[in-house]
Amino acid sequence: MSTPTTAAGTAPAQAGARPLTRNERLDRLPLNKAHRKLLVASGVGWAFDAMDVGLVSFVVAAIAADPHFNLDPTEKSWVLSIGFVGMAVGAALGGWIADRVGRKTVFTATLVIFGLANGLMAASWSLGMLLGARLIIGLGLGAELPVASTLVSEFSPARQRGRMTVLLESFWAVGWIVAACIGYFVIPNTGDWGWRWALLIGALPLLYAIVTRIHIPESVRFLESKGREEEAERAVRWFEQAGGVAPVASPKGEPLPRIGAHELFGRRYLARTAAIWGTWFFVNFSYYGAFTWMPSLLADQFGSLTSSFGYTLVISLAQLPGYFLAAWLVERWGRRRTLSVFLAVSAVAAFAFSQAGTVAMVLGFGMLLSASNLGAWGVLYAVTPEIYPTRLRGAAAGAAAACGRVAAIVAPLLMPWFLTLSGGNKTVAFIVFAAAFVLACVCALCLPERKGRQLED
Repeated sequence: MSTPTTAAGTAPAQAGARPLTRNERLDRLPLNKAHRKLLVASGVGWAFDAMDVGLVSFVVAAIAADPHFNLDPTEKSWVLSIGFVGMAVGAALGGWIADRVGRKTVFTATLVIFGLANGLMAASWSLGMLLGARLIIGLGLGAELPVASTLVSEFSPARQRGRMTVLLESFWAVGWIVAACIGYFVIPNTGDWGWRWALLIGALPLLYAIVTRIHIPESVRFLESKGREEEAERAVRWFEQAGGVAPVASPKGEPLPRIGAHELFGRRYLARTAAIWGTWFFVNFSYYGAFTWMPSLLADQFGSLTSSFGYTLVISLAQLPGYFLAAWLVERWGRRRTLSVFLAVSAVAAFAFSQAGTVAMVLGFGMLLSASNLGAWGVLYAVTPEIYPTRLRGAAAGAAAACGRVAAIVAPLLMPWFLTLSGGNKTVAFIVFAAAFVLACVCALCLPERKGRQLED
C-alpha cells in the first residue's frame, strides 16, 4: 500500500511514522460541531421513527372506539403487529442494501417511505387499508434504525462512540413523548378524525428527508470500501476542520473483501451473533408487548381513554433520564455491564408493574420500567454495530434488528391471551415480560466488550 503525495494544506506525516488511515484520523478527533450536526440530523430522523411507533399505540386505541371500525382485541393486535412484520423485513433488507449502496442513501429513502405511508394510513377507510399502510410504514421504520446507528457509530471517535450512539437513541424518547402529547392533546380534541390528524403529523418525515440529503455525510468506511477515495477524504476533512485539527496524508484505502451473510453463523461470529440476536429478541418482546398496549391497558384499568393517554405521557417522560444515565455509564462501565444492569432493573420494574393497582404505583413503576428499558435500548444500539467488521456491519445490525422485530410481532398478538389468563388485567403479561428481560440480561452478559476499541474493518 503506497502513501499518496502530500496535498496542499495537509500536514506531512512524521519521518518514519506509519501514515494514519482515514478512520484513525476520525478516531483521534475531539467531539466537535460536525459530530453534533450529524447526531442531531440523524437523531431528528430517529425521533420521527419513534413518534410513528408511539403514535400507533394511541391511534389503535382511538380507532377501536371509532364506530366505523369498532376493532376487537384481535384486530387491534393485528394493526399493532403488522407494522413489526414490515420492520422485520425492512431491517434485514435495509442493512443489506446499506452495505451496497450506502448508509446515507438508505436512511433518506426510509424517511420518504414511511412518511408517504403515514398519509395513506390517515386516509384509510377499511381494516385492510389500515393493515396495508401499516405494513409499508414498518418497512421504512425497520430499515432506518440499524442504518442510522451504524452511520453514527462509524463517524464517532472510539472513546466516545458508545456515548454518541446512546445519545442518538435518546431521540427515541423525544419522538415517543411527542407521540404521547399528540395522543393526549390532538386525538381527543379534534373529533372523530383526531386519529387521522395524528397520522398526518406522522407524515412529516417526508419533508425532513430533504434535510438529511444535505446535512448527513456518507460513511467514510463505506466510501473507502467502494473505492470512492475523493468523497471519503472530503468527509474526513470536514470533521477535521470542525475540530480544528490539521489533516494529514493517508494511504489509499483498499476495497474490502465482501463477506456473505452466512458468515454471521461462521466460527468467528457465531457466539456473538447468538448473544446479540437473543438480546434483541427478548428486549423487543418485552418492550413492544408492554408499551404498544400501554394506553389500552391503562384505559381498561382506570376506565378513561383520555386519562390513560395522560398516564402514558408521564411514563414516557422517564425515558430521557434513562438514556442520559446510560450514555454516561456506557463509557465508564462499558457496554456489557451497563446493558446487563439496565436489563436487570427492567425485569424488577416489569414485575412490580404487574402488581401495581393504584395510580401512584402504576406511574412509579411504569416510569422506572420506562427509564431502565429505554436506557438498555440505547446501549443495545451502541454495541450491535461495534461487534462486526465494516463489510458486514450494516447487514449484521439489520439482521439482529430483524430478529428482534419477530418478537415485536409476536408479543402484541399474545396480549389478548395474556389478558384472558389474568381475567382481563395486566398481571400475567408483565410477569412474562419480566422473565423475558431476565433472559435478555443473560444474553447480554455473553457479548464481547468493545469499549474504547477501534471499529474492525
